Amino acid sequence: MKRMFANSAEIDLDKRLQRPSPAELRELYRRNDEMARTEAARQGLWIAVLVYILFSTTDLLLIPDVAAYTIMARLTVGVIALVVFEGQRHLKVSITYLDRTSAMALVLGYAVWIFPAIRTVHTDSLSYYMIFGAIFMMGANLFFSFRFLLSVIASSAVLATFLLSLTAFWPTNIYALAFSTFYVSCFVFTSYVNWKLNHERYNVFLNALEAQLQHREATERGEALLRMSNTDYLTGLENRRAVDHRLRNYWKEWQTNSRGFTAILVDVDFFKKYNDFYGHQEGDRCLIHIAASIKEAVAPLGGSIGRYGGEEFIVLAQFNEKERVAYLAERIRSTVEQLHLLHEERRDGTSVVTVSIGAALTREQSGAKLEKIIHEADRALYSAKASGRNCTRLFDPNDPYSSDESENIAALLKIAINQNLVSLVYQPIEDVASKRQDVVEALMRLRTLDGNVIPPNLFIPIAERTGMILELGRWVIRTACRDLLADNHVQIASINVSPIQLKMPGFAASVAAILYETGVSGSRLAFEITEGLEMEMHSDILRCINDLKTLGIRIWLDDFGTGFAGLSWLRLIDFDTVKIDRSFLHGSATARGKAMLQDIIGLIRNRGPKILVEGVETERQLALLRELRIDYAQGYHVGRPALAQTFHKDAEEEVRPSSAAPSSSA
Repeated sequence: MKRMFANSAEIDLDKRLQRPSPAELRELYRRNDEMARTEAARQGLWIAVLVYILFSTTDLLLIPDVAAYTIMARLTVGVIALVVFEGQRHLKVSITYLDRTSAMALVLGYAVWIFPAIRTVHTDSLSYYMIFGAIFMMGANLFFSFRFLLSVIASSAVLATFLLSLTAFWPTNIYALAFSTFYVSCFVFTSYVNWKLNHERYNVFLNALEAQLQHREATERGEALLRMSNTDYLTGLENRRAVDHRLRNYWKEWQTNSRGFTAILVDVDFFKKYNDFYGHQEGDRCLIHIAASIKEAVAPLGGSIGRYGGEEFIVLAQFNEKERVAYLAERIRSTVEQLHLLHEERRDGTSVVTVSIGAALTREQSGAKLEKIIHEADRALYSAKASGRNCTRLFDPNDPYSSDESENIAALLKIAINQNLVSLVYQPIEDVASKRQDVVEALMRLRTLDGNVIPPNLFIPIAERTGMILELGRWVIRTACRDLLADNHVQIASINVSPIQLKMPGFAASVAAILYETGVSGSRLAFEITEGLEMEMHSDILRCINDLKTLGIRIWLDDFGTGFAGLSWLRLIDFDTVKIDRSFLHGSATARGKAMLQDIIGLIRNRGPKILVEGVETERQLALLRELRIDYAQGYHVGRPALAQTFHKDAEEEVRPSSAAPSSSA
């Protein structure tokens, strides 16, 4: 399963590390953990030599007439073995040669001792003493971790030495037969146990190697997923999530080290008209070309670019000199214009794709919040659009005209509720399995005094900035309860809740008061939250969410997958429903896009929430959701936003036939 981004950056999520061949496995096993095996062999040899020399006491007791020779033999073999081993270790020879040295020390230790020992006159004592020779055989097979062949050779040499010694020392035929049988049995059984141990060691090695390979694969897959989570699926640029992270890092440096930075917002002019005329595929190609050209233009100047929204990009650079910022902004604008991408639907005298640019830079008066610089860049961008587009504007706090429109909207919001300038429309949400539409999403609309409509993406940020979102939010909840829930026109209404509201002390209590006032149960409401710049994971927000859930209110996670919603939120909060952003459904026409959608669905399902997919515009898309067993669907194909009265009528029409013919629904 590969993820191919537009800039040819490829991420293979199903990548598997190449497994070694059997011969390579054997070689890896031979070289496996040489340092640990070297230390184990060294420790084993020192212990064996020490015990070997301590047996000199037994020589003095059992064969005193030849003890001087056997003790000299023990000391000589022991010292030579240790000197040779330590020398090899100092020269860093492989464990293979160290094992051979240890095996040779075992064989010689037995042989060099037994041949002077058999010359003793204390034959009875020696006849019993010789049984300890089996210890050398056991040492070769069991004490040291020799490979099977080496242990068999060493133990065979010990056995052969014993049998050879019997020709010179032969107390009785019965003795020779009994002890020969004992030694041969000991050789067979210890060799078999050694073979089993080596087999088990090899299996342990294979299991450990497989675990390492799986860990590496999981690590690489995790890194690939992390890159995906920080990468815009269409353009291959940093997505909103990665941009937010970079912004925070720049802001910290500005706060701690006074290293300023600039934020430049780039918006494609009349992109909706471009999409409508040329189609979404050409629109995607247009964004890909623009993204690549801007990236190439800003990279030499130390800037980074990310996709900040649908047709909006953001450029960040760690300098805040006005001249450099103005130069970078103009470089971006001219670079896009020089692409000469045809755009015949503009109707403004320009026939190619252009961009409007708003820039802001850090300054002492820019406030103590990161959002301030983005807001200022957005105001500068609005000024560029108001000036005819295809131009750049640098935010000037001393220019009264740079914020006229936003200030006008802010003033309008103050009187919106009293003057009935704000209203709600409701978009149905369909249960994919039952096809019922018992859930709606409340969407706020704002118009000016002369009736012009202001898009939500313009007035919502201003409402949040000015704090008007608090009063508007309470109005939305109360209106939705009265419009549809109090009289049971729909079962559930979902409402978008701003992070500003969640941070406000007493928000949950105000919601409880509205529920009591309207007589609506909390389980009839769903609050949609979107993790963004202002959505910090601090205790106040988490406590507020817990209080809302105590009221029975369902908590939904909105815009999952766009960079607003982090996996950390999905892990931290027990969401009832997760809404997948429309871009993933629209991209599912390709194999890669469908695989991406399935990955996200699988990730959410593993956490347990229900799944809602936005942006359903065709029957084919709805059929895909049925195939993927999605819980809920929302989009123009399911139903367009409508006034509350529409749902009143629908509810009445549904009641009449069911009461007239109840058996037909059974």
